[in-house]
Amino acid sequence: MSEVRIAAEPRSEFGKGAARKIRRADKVPAVLYGHGIDPKHLTLPGHEVLLALRTPNVLIHLKGEGVDELALPKGVQRDPIKGFVEHVDLLLVKRGEKVTVEIPVTTVGDVHTDGLLDQQLVSIAVEAEATHIPTGVEVDVEGLEIGTAITAGQLKLPKGATLAADPEAVVLQVSAKPVEEPAEGEEAAEGEAPAETAEAPAE
Repeated sequence: MSEVRIAAEPRSEFGKGAARKIRRADKVPAVLYGHGIDPKHLTLPGHEVLLALRTPNVLIHLKGEGVDELALPKGVQRDPIKGFVEHVDLLLVKRGEKVTVEIPVTTVGDVHTDGLLDQQLVSIAVEAEATHIPTGVEVDVEGLEIGTAITAGQLKLPKGATLAADPEAVVLQVSAKPVEEPAEGEEAAEGEAPAETAEAPAE
């Protein structure tokens, strides 16, 4: 995984008012923690942070006054309406260090025509070296029959990654497609004759 370099500035003002001031300048307040250090309060460029966070488990190289560290995003707060980043928690990591992260699970192929794919886990926890975190894991579901289930322990993880989740956890399974029932009133009951209209008696 490539590193994304982001300029970091030390932050000395706190509270909601200070945070709003930072955001108005198109920047993001952040906190760097881990490895027993005192948390470092930082200000990061908003647009660069937004672009970096498009990559799952992106490795960020923070460079600036008093900081030259590698970090992984561990908590991201976004505006619920506009979607911009309001705050980021960053975990300090070291080269060669093992970290536990969630990576996305994607599927390729199509299950048997009579089956329906039910993916119960869209991500899985793995342990990997901090600077070589895999982008995800693929599962080939081509032609899988009804009743087939794939557990976390059966996933073919990328090189260097080991499973950190329950190996018995079901990632996906193939179930039978639901039977479609005819629409109400679409068919008359078999053998049912239409009701006859009684004739009025002659006067």
